[in-house]
Amino acid sequence: MSTPLFALDSWAGDPMHPGTDTPTPVELVAELTWNQRKQRVAVLIEQAHQILTDALAAHTDRHTIVGTCLLWSGGNDSNVLAHLMRPLATHAVHANTGIGIEETRQFVRDTADAWDLPLLERHPPAGSDYRSYVLEHGFPGPAQHFRMYQRLKERALRQVRRELVTRPHRQRVVFLAGRRRAESKRRVRVPLHERDRSVIWVSPLALWTTLDLNTYRHLHPDTPRNQVSDLLHMSGECLCGSFAEVDELEQIRQWFPATAARIDALAAEARANGVPEERCRWGWGAYRPANRPRPDRRRKTGPLCSSCTAPTLWQHAAS
Repeated sequence: MSTPLFALDSWAGDPMHPGTDTPTPVELVAELTWNQRKQRVAVLIEQAHQILTDALAAHTDRHTIVGTCLLWSGGNDSNVLAHLMRPLATHAVHANTGIGIEETRQFVRDTADAWDLPLLERHPPAGSDYRSYVLEHGFPGPAQHFRMYQRLKERALRQVRRELVTRPHRQRVVFLAGRRRAESKRRVRVPLHERDRSVIWVSPLALWTTLDLNTYRHLHPDTPRNQVSDLLHMSGECLCGSFAEVDELEQIRQWFPATAARIDALAAEARANGVPEERCRWGWGAYRPANRPRPDRRRKTGPLCSSCTAPTLWQHAAS
């Protein structure tokens, strides 16, 4: 088992009254009774709404909020966020990276439609798409991860911002993200809210653990579940491969052969285009020789790329 992100011996909070600094160690949440876990989630729900209220107070003055957008990957964390915050949302936003599992995209479309929630599904601009990159450079490795985020997700989000914010000095748009501090080392300092020009980023689930998410689902059985996340333990909306694990493509092939076939076809195109053979293998960074150290996954990355780290044993056990 990996080293816990938040050690028991250095945590001095109350699991029944979670604060807004350090998440409760998951071991303590696991020790709670079922009634205590329900009470804890009720507190976290109230906290999530307060985080949004505080964000609006901190980052708006005389500005008009032109949209409150659920950033929806289709993963089960973002599904909890969507279910919790949908009464306040004006739009759902899904970045169609062009290298994801189609079943995830269809899941988001179908659920948004069932909820009568306008969906803004946006693609990378022409020339910035994944296929164009691979045909020129080959499949990306660990060092290209942030570049992939910029090309495949950030530019799609910029499109949404431009569509909704027509007067940047007077308007703001809220992006609700399912980022959690307990997800990974890259997330331990994720802010509850912050402003990037006309965008207010809000993380209502920042203090939730995986067990809290599961408790919420038990309490709200109508929370949608994506079969891709259930089978692969990730949303599958972006398969850039920068941080792929050994044999990850074979796992995808087992459950979603059409997606694996598209990756195989792209590899053949890259090979025919003269790309070096090493770069024609999706997820090649996972197969580096033993004497070459694995990349530091805490390096700069995009604010929505939480699922690029392999799930911990706790996450698998709680799914």
